[in-house]
Amino acid sequence: MSRISRLPSPLLRAAACTGVAALALTACGSGSGSGTASTESGSVKVGLITKTDTNPFFVKMKEGAEKAAKENGAQLSTAAGKFDGDNAGQVTAIENMVAAGVKGILITPSDSKAIVPAIQKARAKGVLVIALDTPTEPESAVDALFATDNLKAGQLIGEYAKAAMKGKTAKIAALDLAPGVSVGVQRHNGFLKGFGATDKDVVCAQDTGGDQAKGQTAMENCLQKAPGINVVYTINEPAALGAYTALKAKGREKDVLIVSVDGGCTGTQAVKDGKIAATSQQYPLKMAAEGVKAVVTYAKDGKKASGYTDTGVTLITDKAQDGVTSKDTAYGLENCWG
Repeated sequence: MSRISRLPSPLLRAAACTGVAALALTACGSGSGSGTASTESGSVKVGLITKTDTNPFFVKMKEGAEKAAKENGAQLSTAAGKFDGDNAGQVTAIENMVAAGVKGILITPSDSKAIVPAIQKARAKGVLVIALDTPTEPESAVDALFATDNLKAGQLIGEYAKAAMKGKTAKIAALDLAPGVSVGVQRHNGFLKGFGATDKDVVCAQDTGGDQAKGQTAMENCLQKAPGINVVYTINEPAALGAYTALKAKGREKDVLIVSVDGGCTGTQAVKDGKIAATSQQYPLKMAAEGVKAVVTYAKDGKKASGYTDTGVTLITDKAQDGVTSKDTAYGLENCWG
C-alpha cells in the first residue's frame, strides 16, 4: 500500500511555491522580499532588481514599479540583493528572470562593473536592460539609464554648505557609500565641486553602506580622529541621521552642519526638524514607473529606450541661502520620492 497521502489543495499550493522559491519569481502571492510576481496571462513580463529590499529608497522604487505595472497591464517580478553590494545575488536574479521570460529588466546595480557580464548575457537574449538610479560602468553596458544626476545632487548640497558656512574655515567629514559604486563617487565628487574643495580638505572619510548604524559609528570614529569637524557630507539620509545621533551624544548637534542626498519622507522630515540642514531630493518612484513603461513599449512595438533620462533633483531646506536655488520642506514632504 502506498504511504503517500493526498495533501489538501492549500498545502499543495504551498508546496508548489516552495519548489520554485529559489527562482524568487513566483505566482504564489507576495513574498517576503525575495521576489513577487503577478500572473496576468499574456501580459508583458518585467523584472525589477534593487540593491536591497529594506532601504526605504528601494521600497519606494518597488512601489512605483508595481503601480506602473498595474496601470500598464504588465506582470512584475522583483528581487533584491541580501545587502548593498551583493553582486552575486543580483547576477542570480538576472539569470532567473531571463529564464522566466521577462521582456525587460530594471536594475539598480550593487557593483557597477561586476554586474556587466550578466547584463550582457541578458541583452544577448533580447532582454531590454535599464539601469535605475545607479549607472553601470561603462554606462553603455545597458540599453538606457533612468536616474538622478548624482553629480548635480552632490553639487547642490556642496554649494549650499559653502554658502551656509559664510566664510568660516570648513573641517569636512565625508560619510560615503562603498568603494566601486558609481553613485557614491558621483555624489562625493559633486559635493566637493559645489563646495570648492578637494579630498585634501576632507579631514575624515568613512564608508557607511548608506546604513544608519554604520553612519553613527563612522561619525564617532571621525570625531575621535578630528574633533573639530564642522561640516558633514553624507551619502544618504540614514547615514546622516546616524551622524546626527553621534553628534548629539557629544553635544555637538547644534554646531555641525549636516548635508545629504535622497529626499525621502523621513529624511525630509529630519530637515524640517533641524537634524539635517539640507538634502538633494530625487525621485525613485518616477525612475521605476518610467522604466516599466519603457519595457512595455519595447514589447509592443520593438522601440528600445536609449541613453540617459534625468529624473530630476531638488535642493530641500528651510534655511535658504543666497545664490542657491532651493525649495522648503513643505514642498519636499509633498513630493518626497514621488
